[in-house]
Amino acid sequence: MHAIRLHAFGPAENLTYETVEDPRPAAGQVRIAVAAAGVHLVDTAIRRGDKGPLPELPELPTIPGREVAGTVESVGEGVSADWLGKRVVAHIGLAPGGYAELTVVDVARLHELPEGPEVSEGRERPKGPELSEGPRGMDFAEAVALIGTGRTTMGILQFVELDARSVVVIPAAAGGIGTLLVQYAKHAGATVVGLAGGAAKVARVREYGADLAVDYREAGWLDEVRGFLKGLEDGGRAVTAVLDGVGGETGRALVGLLGDGGTHVTFGWSEQKGPVELSEAELAARGIAQVNPLGQAMLVKAGGENPLRALELAALRAYAGGYFTPAVQRFPLAEAASAHAALESRGTYGKVVLVP
Repeated sequence: MHAIRLHAFGPAENLTYETVEDPRPAAGQVRIAVAAAGVHLVDTAIRRGDKGPLPELPELPTIPGREVAGTVESVGEGVSADWLGKRVVAHIGLAPGGYAELTVVDVARLHELPEGPEVSEGRERPKGPELSEGPRGMDFAEAVALIGTGRTTMGILQFVELDARSVVVIPAAAGGIGTLLVQYAKHAGATVVGLAGGAAKVARVREYGADLAVDYREAGWLDEVRGFLKGLEDGGRAVTAVLDGVGGETGRALVGLLGDGGTHVTFGWSEQKGPVELSEAELAARGIAQVNPLGQAMLVKAGGENPLRALELAALRAYAGGYFTPAVQRFPLAEAASAHAALESRGTYGKVVLVP
């Protein structure tokens, strides 16, 4: 099979497209013919030699990637043959191996996808007001976006209440999580301000339903947001929630827009100055709250025996109910290095996916 391998930690160019031996499913595993593999910012950190959330770096050479969707084409000992031919999606977990034409996954991690033809990115997607019991037809790239980025999005949404009185600001609104947050908030009836860098990304944010889409790289963007807020009914409204995956000076400026009782949800920082850290005194003086939903807090909030799987199911069901549709940017598997470079330079939109 063909796969992307990393022989030395370092720049994106260290990812090489090679021919390697096919993996074999062990007991309790299936082998998937990969149709789409997710690319995550964590993947880029690991490639550079930063273990990120992992307990340790993988041994080299390694095949990166932890999010895959495709068709089960082989099963290991103890796995029902009924899985053969099933369309599935899975988050592999700590063991990498997704950037490949074939990968092995524990059967317990699989989510079966409904039958249906593969469709292009620009298809018309039905919307509906209610969650269903399971995922409606989706293509493999969308499924990959939901299993990782989608589950994180659902984890974040546990920490904020959204309704028709909510005014939400979402920086990085053209990113994988950002596009889902914009759509979900609009579905809940909230007024949504989305920030993005560049005219093309701003246009995408607007297409996904934001009431105001702003280019934060342009001078005067903060005044534009303030003007919009003042123009809302009843003489203007303050921001009730900032869903902040950017941090830095942008995140700090947005905290200034929060009204009394508002919430700053911080779940990452793409700006080099790091996350916004608010003192207890500042929080108390302004009557606002700051929460970081990542890590253990998200798992505790989700509850149950397998909170990550519960969040994955929540993302798939939110898609099925029309709450959101992931934006996906596809790269050929052989161009994984280009995908990494584009993601690190913030030159991508939505979820980045590799297609063998």
